[in-house]
Amino acid sequence: MPIRFVQAPETPSAAQVLGVPVFAGGKTPSDGVELDTRYLKARGFEGKRGQCESLLADDGTTIVALGMGERARVTTDSLRDAGAALARAGSRAKRVATTLLDAVPVGMDRASAAQAIAEGVSLAAYDFTTYRSQSKPSQIERVTVVSDKDDAVGRGLQRGERVAQAVSLARDLINEPAQAMTPRRLAEVAMGLADTSGLQVTVWDEEDIEREGLGGLRGVSLGSAEPPRLIELRYEPAGEATRSIALVGKGITFDSGGLSIKTGDGMMTMKTDMSGAAAVIATMSALRDLNVPVRVRALVPATENMPGGRAIKPGDVLRFRNGKTAEVLNTDAEGRLVLADGLSLAAEERPDAIIDLATLTGACMVALGSSIAGVMGSDEGLVSEVMDASKRAGEHAWPLPLPEFYRKDIDSEIADMKNIGKPGGRGGALVAGLFLKEFVGDVPWAHLDIAGPARSDEDSGWLRRGGTGFGVRTLVEFLTGDGAGSGGGAASGAGAASESPG
Repeated sequence: MPIRFVQAPETPSAAQVLGVPVFAGGKTPSDGVELDTRYLKARGFEGKRGQCESLLADDGTTIVALGMGERARVTTDSLRDAGAALARAGSRAKRVATTLLDAVPVGMDRASAAQAIAEGVSLAAYDFTTYRSQSKPSQIERVTVVSDKDDAVGRGLQRGERVAQAVSLARDLINEPAQAMTPRRLAEVAMGLADTSGLQVTVWDEEDIEREGLGGLRGVSLGSAEPPRLIELRYEPAGEATRSIALVGKGITFDSGGLSIKTGDGMMTMKTDMSGAAAVIATMSALRDLNVPVRVRALVPATENMPGGRAIKPGDVLRFRNGKTAEVLNTDAEGRLVLADGLSLAAEERPDAIIDLATLTGACMVALGSSIAGVMGSDEGLVSEVMDASKRAGEHAWPLPLPEFYRKDIDSEIADMKNIGKPGGRGGALVAGLFLKEFVGDVPWAHLDIAGPARSDEDSGWLRRGGTGFGVRTLVEFLTGDGAGSGGGAASGAGAASESPG
């Protein structure tokens, strides 16, 4: 069950754990809360950001000192991190309270601050226990945020709670084994969400996919015994839509590399290759509850990439929805092949903008590491909007160029293009972006390569080991355009990229 967040003017007597912010030097802004500073100092606690120390109060309440760093440098990211530390320290309690809002500096939006706290607690408390015979999930049921009555705080807590639910849904979808989260199962999840989230859903089966000319999706699916699906979700706002946005998510539910097969180590985390699809579907699930004023259409091309007897072979040519063709020289560069059809479909309705998310290239991880997504696109204004949204969300992203003089790297001898660039993979993330650009026409488009931050190999802050749900918070911020906070936050952890070639 999701953690409930409420505000109250004082710490409730039922609270078993109280989280108190402490600035560098051991100073606390919370009136009425006395800390044993000598004990904390003896334990090496100095109020530095990320530090956390628990001590027992006379009444039996556990007090958790949450290091915030310098007061002037407190951001929504540091509040999110502090919320995560509180969730870990108080995981055995059902009732938790915190005075973290006392640390909010003058000028910071309190709704954004409250949202960050709720997100930090909820996301750190997340645990995927479906397949464990024994587990110790967080016991936290209710968190009271101490604050004078403030409608902005209430809205922020509610928003943070709902966004965290969406991120947790994305994590659940990613963490499921590939044997369970097949393209058909992903479509069933989307249909169930349509019923509960006020969405319209259309699912194309393999016959529809072939008839409608989705040659990339069909081609990649041929090596698998599991049939592909094209999932379409539509959201209409209650009032007049302010703009129309299309979202496209890469839905490779398992990537073996096809006939260009990966190594054993390279395949171990490839159930996460549908992280873009999971982020898009989870985002759609929250739009009605968040009163998003934008018309949104989501497209998820979903398939496995397997080396079966019918699999496409290096040198084969595929024809996509928009009529263009590509010579497939490496079947492990399959994500761009299925996205080509998704982007073509998105562009046909000429929305105001298209955004796609994909665990696309190992090259992006080489450039930006495992914690930062690469952002590129055809429209500088749209790319800037996405970057601003990622900063507000606390999901790190960095803009990358799409130099037209690299387009010749995907020229093919026999088709309109080939699906990889020059040998050696140099500029591989950019070449992949240029390939995708062929399918959006003149519609403003932005591409997020999330190969690195889609997965974490360790528990760290609000991250849990496994799928991170990266991209949900950025998309929500982009679609709502409110909730702006201070600073940007890094999503630490090691990811596993999907497509290794350039």
